Amino acid sequence: MLTDQIIQTVVRAALVEDAPWGDVTSSLLIPETASATARLAAREPGTFSGGAVFAAAMTITDPSIVVELAVADGDAFQAGDTLATVSGPARSVLQAERVALNFVQRMSGIATLTASYVAEVAHTKARIVDTRKTTPGLRAFERHAVRSGGGHNHRFSLSDAVMAKDNHLAVLTEQSGLSVTDALLAVRAQLSHTTHLEVEVDRIDQIEPVLAAGIDTIMLDNFTVEQLRDGVALVAGRALVDASGNVNLSTVRAVAETGVDVISVGALTHSVRALDLGLDVVVATP
Repeated sequence: MLTDQIIQTVVRAALVEDAPWGDVTSSLLIPETASATARLAAREPGTFSGGAVFAAAMTITDPSIVVELAVADGDAFQAGDTLATVSGPARSVLQAERVALNFVQRMSGIATLTASYVAEVAHTKARIVDTRKTTPGLRAFERHAVRSGGGHNHRFSLSDAVMAKDNHLAVLTEQSGLSVTDALLAVRAQLSHTTHLEVEVDRIDQIEPVLAAGIDTIMLDNFTVEQLRDGVALVAGRALVDASGNVNLSTVRAVAETGVDVISVGALTHSVRALDLGLDVVVATP
């Protein structure tokens, strides 16, 4: 959840990082009394995200700045569209410009990429979800952007659900001396009824022992499309099926068509390109 408190905390830190002792350039070149109106302009098409963050960067810098958003998070736009208008003291607008743009460009890039993935699987039941491969400190921003693009969020943090991967299972079975099934049953016995249990496998023969523990979701990691299809048939509705690994825009449709319920895509956040947006001054007055 992208709350006002999170926005304030992250944006304030970014503004301090960018201008720890003020904006030397603007204070020397721009008269203190000057005002400016600028437009947030799209230089390429995309899906918008980060309106509240963009506005916060402006108004935290100077509460007298007025930000009018022309689009909402999740809205599609075309090159040349005006996404927001900013008016206020010119020094303040220029000081906040880069931080505001950095956030909205990255968030809109994530939303745009996510929307492309979602469009590829729209004819299937599969959900596109993100992963924990996010920029440290920016997870709430980046995961909000995924939702703006029509995607969904995986567990937000290590505290939200049990997700046993290969390394967890290797240590668990070695230390306990139990089979994978019995080790997972012991884990299940310690969980509340509200805690989700997901287990990762990387081979077909691992599926049955894991399912025998009554897990909620099974992640088929780095399976080929053919293996995914076989895995879905083997699971046969006994758990949700999450496909992960080697997923990109050229493969995601085929992955979705195997019948999986969830497709985890780390690239939504770890390899995204910031969208080309600009802040153009359209009116400046003394």
